Amino acid sequence: MFLICNAVFAQQNVLTPQDVARIEYVINTSISPDGEKIVYQHLKPMAPQEKNAPADVHLYLYDKKSNRTMPFITGYSVSNVKFRPRHNSISFTAKKDGDKFSSLYEIGLNGGEAQKIYEFNNSITHYDWHPQGSKLLFVSHEPKESRDSQLPYQPEVYEEGLRESTLYTIDLSSPSPASLTVDGHVTGAWWSPDGQKMAVSAAPSSLVDDFYTGQKIYILDAASQNVSAQVDHKAKLGILKWSPDSKKIAFIAGEDQHDPIDGRIFIVDATGGTPSNLNPTFKGKFEDLAWKDNNTLTYLASEGVYSSIGTIGRNGKMNQMFRDDNLSIAGLSMAKNGSMALVGSTARHPGELFTLDAKGANANRVTNSNPWLEQEKLGKQEVITYKAADGMEIEGILIHPVSGEEKTPLITVVHGGPEAHYDNGWLTNYSMPGQMGAGEGYAVFYPNYRGSTGRGAEFAKSSQGDPGGKEFDDIIDGVDYLIENKNVDRDRVGVTGGSYGGYATAWMATRHTERFAAGVMSVGISNNLSKWGTSDIPEEMFLVHSRKRIWDDYQFFLERSPIFYADQAKTPLLILHGKEDTRVDPGQSYELYRHIKTRTETPVRLVLYPGEGHGNRKSTARYDYSLRMMRWFNTYLKEGNQEIPKVEVSPGTK
Repeated sequence: MFLICNAVFAQQNVLTPQDVARIEYVINTSISPDGEKIVYQHLKPMAPQEKNAPADVHLYLYDKKSNRTMPFITGYSVSNVKFRPRHNSISFTAKKDGDKFSSLYEIGLNGGEAQKIYEFNNSITHYDWHPQGSKLLFVSHEPKESRDSQLPYQPEVYEEGLRESTLYTIDLSSPSPASLTVDGHVTGAWWSPDGQKMAVSAAPSSLVDDFYTGQKIYILDAASQNVSAQVDHKAKLGILKWSPDSKKIAFIAGEDQHDPIDGRIFIVDATGGTPSNLNPTFKGKFEDLAWKDNNTLTYLASEGVYSSIGTIGRNGKMNQMFRDDNLSIAGLSMAKNGSMALVGSTARHPGELFTLDAKGANANRVTNSNPWLEQEKLGKQEVITYKAADGMEIEGILIHPVSGEEKTPLITVVHGGPEAHYDNGWLTNYSMPGQMGAGEGYAVFYPNYRGSTGRGAEFAKSSQGDPGGKEFDDIIDGVDYLIENKNVDRDRVGVTGGSYGGYATAWMATRHTERFAAGVMSVGISNNLSKWGTSDIPEEMFLVHSRKRIWDDYQFFLERSPIFYADQAKTPLLILHGKEDTRVDPGQSYELYRHIKTRTETPVRLVLYPGEGHGNRKSTARYDYSLRMMRWFNTYLKEGNQEIPKVEVSPGTK
């Protein structure tokens, strides 16, 4: 429960959990083919003390000629936003009041009321327009079969009776869609620019594990509606784009089945076969792509903690067009004339809409979703590099305190995955202390330990087979670097993270407990043995993380589990978990809580969030998380208390 009070933070005009709960930002953008109009999705969170619900995602349009931004849809959430070919309109999917399922809507570029143009007997999860704008490819779950039971009770049978997604095509002048036969669970489909072919991605089943490890690309002939070719590549699969002449397909994928991330660019003929890896030695990660012409791609890439945009030819030669080390770019959309729309953030603001000209000379910020942020005092953000114990160079980002003591307390924030990385952009959200910590006098450290992405496939694979080993030693080496070089107080170091970052937090709070004075663990791993049997991605874990089966070496996996060291835990630990998490079962948190509670006198608390999964989506649950996290660190890193905080949280208190 919340106790409302009038207490305020010690410093005014610094970022607080209340502020973070109201931050708005741009999340997706699409530019019209002629480059004159840009649509973007704007995320607006619910007020946490009024309604515990996910944020709304609204639709806005920016007209470059008039330099005006206009709200188009603000009464409900939209997704799958596209410009409809040969129509002066925008289409999107939404589930409005009265809709049984998510349906397809359309709104004219001049505004007005959105109209429902197609409703299926289940939600439309993905769609693509035929180049003529009259036909649709769309993906939807097969209708759920009704089951008759002789008992007044229906049990849930685990991983049986799964519903696959099927591919359909429809001419909107016709009332009936036709289903297309593709093996497995369809995840996406795209018309070729000439309208004669379709590229389809599909997994063997609707299991999440199969989505990660088993997706394939099929080519269908539009006339016969049959599969005509298949792409021979087995790895994680990302974005797919047709060449303008419909003869090639470019896609982003892993280099092989052991690559933990889809970060390489491949090109394959529309007749299928084995694709070409355009630049296998690139020491970065390709994030997005668009065809500039039939022989050249425009790419968005991460290079360490920085973003870059450039071109790459079919020979793999890269030419960088744009890079601003203070701008982290999360998405790219390109018009036929080469002008681009971007979603970008900086150390001083979260995601906003930017435009970039065809030459890549200038990125111009269009939106300002949180003008009040300009009045906030924010800590300086700095990119750092340091040497790990074995000499490997590690990157990280440090947010300095707004003001504080000569010896600074530190919060270490560990990303999940581990196939992820921190960019030099906005680094504050409900579970990432960032500027909340800086405002409270903390330095906040974001290490990109080995196994992180953004530095090539070899670096991303460098932690495999060594869970909790050198990957987490890199984090401690970073803390030591900060102690020696950035005035960090050795005795007041905290750690937090979610998922694999939660695993790191639990590991630091048990195995390396002497080094950490407080920990906040979210949806984290505590027992690698039981994790395998309770997660929805056991095969993905084997292929890109452990690289050996638990039954081949039970002792190894036990000794790489935080519960193995729980008896020595001295780090006060707050454990947070969504009750409906299928990625990391809540049992992982129960186990660590019970071990520490039973075997030590160390303060430990387990907080469960009903209705939440692998991370919190709803406003009040997020706000509660922020309040508990900051209070926990303040209690043990600033106040030096050993008495566990009370159960209730009070907005506005320390």
